[in-house]
This record gives sequence, C-alpha cells and structure tokens, in this order.
Amino acid sequence: MSGQQLVLKQRAELLGALCCGGTAEPLDCVLDLLLSWGILIWEDYQIIQGSARPLCSNARDLLDLVYGKGEEACCLLLAAFEQVLPEAQKAGLYFGKAISVGSYAKWTPSTSSQALLTDRPALVRKLRDHIDGALDALLEAGCFISKDCDEVLLPVYTPSQKVRKLLDQVRYRGEGAAHVLLQYLQYLDVPSQLIEKEKQLSGECLLYQKKLRSSVSAQSHFLSTYGGTGRFSLDDIFTECILQLAHDNREITSLGLEDVVGLAGTLNEEADTVLVSGEAGTGKSTLLQRLHQLWARGVLLRDILLLFPFSCRKLSAEQRMLSLKELLFLHCCWPDRGQDELFQFILDHPHLVLFTFDGLDEFKQNFTDEERHCSPTQQAPVPMLLFNLLQGTLMKGVKKVVTSRPQAVGPALKRYLRKEVLVKGFSPVGIDCFVRKHYNDATTACRVIESLQANTALLGLCHIPVFCWIVSKCYKELLGCGEGSPQTITDVYLMVLQHFFQRRVPQEQRALGKGWLQEHLDTVMRLGQVALESLESSCYVFPEGELQKCGITEQDVNLGFLIHCKDLSDSIDCKHYEFLHITLQCFFAAVHVVLNNNSNRSVIPKLFQSECRQHSGLTRVCLGHCIDRPGEADPNAAETPNLQITAKFVSGLLSHRHRGLLLQSCSAASLEWKSKQVLKCLSKGMQRHFKSIPRPVEGEKKSMHAMPSFVWLITCIYEMQENAIAKDAVAKLEVEHLKLTYCNIGPVECTALAYVLRHLPKPVGLQLDNNTVGDVGVEQLLPCLHICHSLYLRNNNVSDEGIRKLVEKGVHCESFQKLALFNNKLTDDCTKYIASLLKTKKNFLSLRLWGNKIGDKGTEALADALKDSTSLIWLSLVDNGVGSAGACALAELVKRSTTLTELWLNQNNIGRDGVESIIHALEENSIVKEVWLRGNNLSCEEVEELSQRESRLTF
Repeated sequence: MSGQQLVLKQRAELLGALCCGGTAEPLDCVLDLLLSWGILIWEDYQIIQGSARPLCSNARDLLDLVYGKGEEACCLLLAAFEQVLPEAQKAGLYFGKAISVGSYAKWTPSTSSQALLTDRPALVRKLRDHIDGALDALLEAGCFISKDCDEVLLPVYTPSQKVRKLLDQVRYRGEGAAHVLLQYLQYLDVPSQLIEKEKQLSGECLLYQKKLRSSVSAQSHFLSTYGGTGRFSLDDIFTECILQLAHDNREITSLGLEDVVGLAGTLNEEADTVLVSGEAGTGKSTLLQRLHQLWARGVLLRDILLLFPFSCRKLSAEQRMLSLKELLFLHCCWPDRGQDELFQFILDHPHLVLFTFDGLDEFKQNFTDEERHCSPTQQAPVPMLLFNLLQGTLMKGVKKVVTSRPQAVGPALKRYLRKEVLVKGFSPVGIDCFVRKHYNDATTACRVIESLQANTALLGLCHIPVFCWIVSKCYKELLGCGEGSPQTITDVYLMVLQHFFQRRVPQEQRALGKGWLQEHLDTVMRLGQVALESLESSCYVFPEGELQKCGITEQDVNLGFLIHCKDLSDSIDCKHYEFLHITLQCFFAAVHVVLNNNSNRSVIPKLFQSECRQHSGLTRVCLGHCIDRPGEADPNAAETPNLQITAKFVSGLLSHRHRGLLLQSCSAASLEWKSKQVLKCLSKGMQRHFKSIPRPVEGEKKSMHAMPSFVWLITCIYEMQENAIAKDAVAKLEVEHLKLTYCNIGPVECTALAYVLRHLPKPVGLQLDNNTVGDVGVEQLLPCLHICHSLYLRNNNVSDEGIRKLVEKGVHCESFQKLALFNNKLTDDCTKYIASLLKTKKNFLSLRLWGNKIGDKGTEALADALKDSTSLIWLSLVDNGVGSAGACALAELVKRSTTLTELWLNQNNIGRDGVESIIHALEENSIVKEVWLRGNNLSCEEVEELSQRESRLTF
C-alpha cells in the first residue's frame, strides 16, 4: 500500500495519536521533523500554527497539507510519526516500508535562517535548558527587545514550547538574529570540544600555548596601526567595520569578526587561505589585531589552540634561509623547551592551528606558484615558504588569514583562496562610535560629530578609518579652521601635517603662523625624500643609517611622523623606522615631488603612468627616473596602488586652493608648470578610457564599463577642485550608460564622481551595483542626479534614510526616470518616499526593488502611488516578503495601467488568492505582457492549473 493510501486509510488513528493526550507536543515534534527534512516550508508551518485554533484543527490541516504534497511527503510523514510516538501509541498503526531520511536530514543550509529549520529538532532539545542565556544573547545583540522575551517566557508554555516560540521569533527577526542564536549555540558547544582538544596537548605544549597567548595578548593590547601617536587601548578604541563577501551572495547579508575564519561564504572547500582585502586605511590590520586579541583571551576562535601572527613587512626584511619550524618560532614566539615535540604536534594537528599574515601588499615579491616546497623541516627562502603556505603545498590543513589591498592579489593567488572578505570601513554608526570612543570629554566628541554632519564630504572621508582617526586627532584644527572645513583627502593630510607641527609650538605662542610650512620646510623635504626613495623600492621599513643619509635628525623623528619598528628580527644592532601609515608616506612623497625645484622633469608623468602600466598587466612600475639617484632601478619596485595614492596627493597639492600656502616654499613658475603636467596626464588618461569604448551592437545602447583606474582619475580631478578641469574631462564622453560595478565605490568616490559627472553633456544611466555607496554616498551623488536618467544601486547598503535623501532631490530632476535598488536594507518605511516620487514624477519608467523587505504594507503604498501612472513600464518587487494582500493591491494597478508591460513578483509569499486577483485584473488588461510569480506559496497542482488559465503568468 502506498504512503498516500496509508495516510488516508489511517487518518482517524493518526489524528488520535496527535490529539488524544491533550498536549500539542506530538504535533509540534512532527512539524519539527518535517521542517528539518524540507517537506514543509516555513509558510506551510505558519498556515498550520498561524491562528489560535483547536489542536485537532491544526492536526487535520497538517494531514491535508501533506497529503496534497504527494507520495514522498506522505511516506516521510509516516516516518515522522514512527520517530515521535511512544511504543504504546504505535500499536495498530502501519508506517509502510522503511524510508531513509538521511538524504533529507543531511542537506546543507546556506544561511543561518535555513539552519534553524534543518536543525530544528536538535535545537529544541539543546535549548530547553538554555532559554535565558539565548534570550540574553539576542537582547545584547539588539535583535530582541524585552517584549519579545516576555512573549517567549509566558508561563502557559512548556519548556519545549518556549524554545519553539523563541525559534519562531528569531525567524521573524531575520538572518542577523538567526546568526546570533547559532553563535550562542556554538559557544555552548565549545567548552566540551576545547577540553577534548586540549587533552591532546602534552605538558610542554600547554606551557607553550600559555606563552603564545601571553605574547599575542601583549602585542595586541594597544592599537598598533598608528602606534607612535599615543597608546590607545584596543578595547577602548576598536570599532567594527563593514565586512562583505567578495562574491555576490544575497543570502549572507552581513558578516561579523568570527565569520572571517568561519564557514560563511566558503567558495573553495579544498583551500585553507582566507583573504581579507581592502583599500589603504580601511582597517584591515586593526581587524586582524582584534582577532588576535580575542583569541588570546579565549573569547574567539576557541577551536584554535595555536595562533601564529606574521607581519609581511617583517618577513620582507628576512634574508636568511629558514625552515618552517624556524619561521614559526623565530618570528612569533620562541618555545622555552620541547621544540621538537611541539613542532610535531603542529604537524600532526594542522586543523588546530591558525597562521595570519598582515600586509601581503607590502611583501617585496609578487605571489608565484612556480616553485614548490612541501618539506616543513627543509630550509628555503622566506618568499618560497610564504607562497607555499598560502597555496597549501606546505602545511595543508592549517587555516591561514592574509590581509592585503585588492590590487596586490592576482588570479594566481585567488585560485587558492577559500574565500575573500572585503573590509569596507566604517558605517555612519561606526563613525559616531569611533569618535565618541576617541574622547574622554563627551562635549568635545559631540562638537566633532556635529562638525562632520555639517560637512558631508568630510563625513564621507571618515568612512575610511585612517581618515576618521586623523580628523579625531586634529579636532582643534578642524573646529577652528578659518578657511573652511576640509573637503578633500589632501586637505585632511595638510591638516594632520599642521597638527603635528603645532605640537612643537610653545604653548604661549598658541598657533602656527600662515607661513608654517615654510618654517618647517627643511624637515618636510627631508621626510619627503625618505618617503619617495623608499616608495621606489617598495620599502616601508628602513634602518636608522638610511635616515641619517637623508639628514633626518632626532628632532625630525620626534615629531611623530616616523615611528620605531621594534619587532624586526635584525633590529638588535640597528634601529628601524616606518611611517605612521602608508598613506602618510605617500603624502610626504607627494610634497617632495611638488616642492622640489630640482626633481627630474619626468617625475609627474611617471606617477600617472601607473594607470596605463596596470592595463598592460604589470603590477609594479619603476620610479627610478623620478629620483636623481645613480645606478639601475629595481624592476620589482614601486607598487602601483602607492603611486596612485601619491599621484592623488600631487593633484590635490597643486590645486589653486593651496597655492597661497605653497608659494612661500616654491616658485609660482614651478607650481604652474607642474600643474599643467598633471592636467595633461589626467586628460590623456581620460581620453584612453573614452577611446576604449567599443561601438554599440545594433539595437543596444552605447555604454562604457569603467575600470577602477578610471575612478582613480576622477578622484585626482576632484582633489584639484577646479570646475573647468572637471568639465573638460567629460565634455567628449558620449555614452548612454556608465557602468561602475565592482569598482570599490564608497562615499569618498561618490563625492568625486558627482563633482565630475555633473558636467556631462547628456543624461546617462549610472550603474553602481555591488559597491559600498551607503546612505552617505547616496547623499554625495545628489549633485549629479539631474544628469542621470537611471540610477542602479544594487547591493550597496542603502537604507530608508538614503532613499529619503534621494527622493527629495529626485522629484526635481526631469531626466531621472529609472531606479534599481536590488538587495539593500529597505523596509516598508521607504515606500512612502518612493510613493511621493512616483506621484510627483509622471514620467517614471522603471522601479526595481529586489531583495528588500517592503512587505504588503509597502507594496500597497506603491500600488496606490502608481494607480494613475501613465509612464511606468516595469515594476519589480522580487524577494520582498509580498503576500496575497500586496498582490491584490498590485492587481488593482494592473487593471488600471495603460503602460505597464512587466511585473516581477518572484520569491515572495503570494498565495492562490493573490494570484487569482492578478488573473482577474489581466482579463481587463491586454498591455501587460508578463507577470513573474516563481517561488511563491503555491503547490505544483496550483501552478499547473493557474498557468493554464493565464498564459502571461510565469511560474
């Protein structure tokens, strides 16, 4: 007898088994299993448990629902009964042929929310004794409020029912809450796992682990990134940055620090290396330092018994041949005894070990996989050891985390990555948090925050943590700036230069004079020479003797721009120094280029040629001819990203805004000549991009996909702050779509883009998908919105507040007709702003809101706003939690519209009632060509029936 026949024949008995005890526990347990096996989806569960009906009614609904799903579902329903019911209740029931549920129980969830369903039976058992702890974790994370906890802890619920109520509430709160709960459960599991793993450690290994934790803790206690400027406790100042996966994974909406090494976002399960990438100053090193600190305390990465941190700057200075054993112990922590035993433990248990490498972009050699080295005891050059560790030839199974700027990581290394995590700097909340942590005085913190909020260009800069630190450090100059607040990156670094010199002025003198740069010119030029020469050879750490050759004095060092690098292996007999931050080194190099009257005339062209060298496939370019030095230049020198940062500073320094300051230290003729050189280089660079635009295919619109170097040219133009230059740069750009997807566009770049693109001769479609624009970036784009007929902002962390700002400007822009906001952080609250836009602008053509959370309420608002539209041709609300109520509202729109041709409603919660409404509306409208309804709450039979009734429905 088939499963369906058994369910039908034994219906009364099955109902009795679920209801005769007067408790809902048997029904709940069956539901748990069917959810975990994927027989029921979440919407099925809501239908059964969604209203306060008698237990027998819910049981009947379950049997009806499963029966309608077919033979396989019925067999698994019987298997669930067999697992749940006690032996006494099984008498007289027949469960059919044994069916293997293993394949259903083992499917791998891709999100935390899915994991709550697949593991639901186990979670109910595990959480019964830990409900209070789970609620505390959710409260602390901001996922729950006290009212949510009260609903879970109602005394009428049994412990199991409380757990299920908790799981349901978490499901409603979304992916973030589900992630927090799973992290709490992982925390519960760790102590027993840790005890078992530590049992594997001998006494010698335990002593070394204690010493290693102590060493890592000491190294990570103080903020190391700007180490010469005051000893900030990392606990006091650390602020989380935005972390994203490099590949497009909509279901993983946010990452925490623990996810860097975790499973989230894994692409290549065979690889061991995680890349943490981000532009200069975005917080990569500080993030890694925090990871080290929390491991040392036993708070994070509790399944890792030994963590070995490496600095790529330090490794670059290592000239000796080393074995892996020597590399670990010399560069991280030397064992007092038992070295052989300890190293053997590492070889035998690689899965309990983590290596971290900070600053791969500062390693002198490019990654190569040409030379294989797999022996952990045989000596080899350090580059060979490093590269074979990263690719997994050496110490396969050891987890590795490496930080780098994106440009330094090519395809050769990327194929060995487990995943790539992008560090995107601070969110607006993060900026506020960092500034407040920086000051003991709340009044000062409030004044700085108010000043930032009044200058959105500066606020955009502060999304990059190093700039946020500079602004916080130089708050007196910021608040007392007589010539207006900083607008550009160059402005900010001139401010920090002034701040450091201000500290040397006697207190009674109070302030620097207008000629402050001229007064300190000798110091600036000496530091600039060191900066430029060291950039030439990709050198970021240099010995004391090298400083002395350039005339650097002890007073120069004491200013704070250079800091003592204490951890180099060969620094016993010779002190080594580094600049406070790589961007500061680039700034001093730029100052030297601009103010040095004797520099080679090719220095500026060489800086700007880094853009075209990058296109030719070379990752590095020599700066040898930029500096008057004898001998051959190193062919493996001068990294392109650092040259581009330096060129950006050169552009900014040559702005007319700073001409008054620089004329005291350099002739007008020299500045004018160099300024013309920069303009010529920028013009040529833009022309190269325009010439690369292919001719459009017949019937397609002409578009240009800009490369990251195009964005760099735009930011250089912005640094110069000359409207005429910006206008000339785009005067000949004739395209209908400008694509800037995956170009690391943040608020800083948005400011520069708006400054230049507002001068476009004709409206364009601006595609900024898969960047980090955010709400502040949206505000920075507003000055060029009038020249955009379309704006695409997919996956950009835009919230309702960003839409409010966009609409306030957009309603006044005649050309603005299309808006795409896939996969952002929008709720139904944003629809009141969009509705206002649609009601005001009668020429709007297309609205796409995929992957947000506008729900029925938001859908109803949009439908009402569009009911009189005479222009809209495409509306997409895919994956927005739209139910039948929202579909009914859209049906009214379909009925009345005379222009709408496509309506996309895939991946929502629309049931049969909603689809029926749309069918009736289509009967009165021949204009609509397609309505997409894939992935809604419809059975296979309903899909078949409804698609036959209306051919324009796509399921």
